[in-house]
Amino acid sequence: MHPSALAKRVSILLVAIISTFYLYGLGKLPLLGPDEPRYVQVAREMFLSGDLITPRLGGHTWFEKPALLYWMIVASFKIFGVSEWSARLGPALCGLLTIAAVWCVGREVDRSFGFWSVIASASCLGLIVFSRAASFDVVVTMTTAWSLALFLLYELRHKRLLLAGFYAFVGVSLLAKGLVGIVIPFGVVGAYYLLRRSWPARSVWLSLLWGVPLAVAVSAIWYGPVIARHGWTFIDEFFIQHHFARYVSNKYHHPQPIYFYPIVILMLVLPWPIHLVVAFAKIRRWDWRGGDNLSVVRVFALAWLLLPIVFFSFSGSKLPGYILPALPGAALLVADRLTFARSARWPLVIAGATFVAVLVVLNFFAAPFAQRESVRDLLSLADQRGYANAPVLARRGDDRSAEFYAYGRVVYGANGEPLSFDEVSVDDARARGWKSVLVFIPVEHAENLRGTPAIEVLGDNGKTAVLGWKP
Repeated sequence: MHPSALAKRVSILLVAIISTFYLYGLGKLPLLGPDEPRYVQVAREMFLSGDLITPRLGGHTWFEKPALLYWMIVASFKIFGVSEWSARLGPALCGLLTIAAVWCVGREVDRSFGFWSVIASASCLGLIVFSRAASFDVVVTMTTAWSLALFLLYELRHKRLLLAGFYAFVGVSLLAKGLVGIVIPFGVVGAYYLLRRSWPARSVWLSLLWGVPLAVAVSAIWYGPVIARHGWTFIDEFFIQHHFARYVSNKYHHPQPIYFYPIVILMLVLPWPIHLVVAFAKIRRWDWRGGDNLSVVRVFALAWLLLPIVFFSFSGSKLPGYILPALPGAALLVADRLTFARSARWPLVIAGATFVAVLVVLNFFAAPFAQRESVRDLLSLADQRGYANAPVLARRGDDRSAEFYAYGRVVYGANGEPLSFDEVSVDDARARGWKSVLVFIPVEHAENLRGTPAIEVLGDNGKTAVLGWKP
């Protein structure tokens, strides 16, 4: 067989394996954590109402995040129906598109670098995990990856259409996660020129005159209507509270030390942290101002890795997913090491073992953990005990899954937050006309209520207990 034909077949096989892996088992686990159920529920309310402009949760406006993830989920719901699998399909495709963007950069060096770029990025645990959840972080990782990949391709090929693609994806990044969609692409480009100790070409400076309006125009397909409809309410909640206040303060209670993200990136890049550390150790040997493709890609990848880490290290609120957009840069640096490794056997074994380990955990170990972190099964139990139509008083905390699985039954307060058991009196419940109520409380409090008149302890998942209350 001709070598080119063999390489093509290997490439097709690799794409098929990675695609199958990223799409497999998206519906095996319930929606988890404080964010995933709420985001999917916002998308479901958009889907049911047909209003693609105003995000709502429990009928209340929800301006925490922009619309792109919601639109992906709505499209998937329309095609495949409402389920955990369809809710996670868009993020999984974003993971695959991120890998494609890394490959587009890697192949500019040579075919081998492109191959290892795919292997390194596809097997990074951070990308695997976040691609299996309804997460804004993987969406903005994809959009910024394509914006930066297109800018780098422009640097190497000098075709204006690539520069237009960069600005267009900056606009899409604004739809993916707000202002960080500007900070990361422009910040990485600026850091790249700083590391190379050079000025952008005149064509790059002039492109700002038409490129920035292009990015704004793309993002305006949602920001325009939502601002026109909600005005200052949206601006205050979305930009001031969830952008500026989140960055400069600990308002949302996610404090971490300034060295948090250098540790996190080593976890996100598993199983390749040693290769990433070695890549850093070798940067002294780089030709920082070299014009060859390898030198340019190396410096750009370093900027791609460092800028998000430095920027978010000074944030008052820190979560691991914030620096997921740095992962493609880390993957390119890992690919640089793998390309020049003495043997290809062990890196392929490591990548394959990572895939196998994820599948083993997903199929044999994740379910008990997920059951503890979601009230889906408790709701099914309560339904069987005669509480199928009862209003729900949900917990506040890390598990917000009741907001999805008990859709239409969760009771919300005037502030848009679910009402909990300790916020509703017997008189209030009777005034609302409730004959029976389903209540979720921490499991450690359930024993204190066992035997209490009008309260029935239905069961628990080890973390949350479900009660039947007949006020």
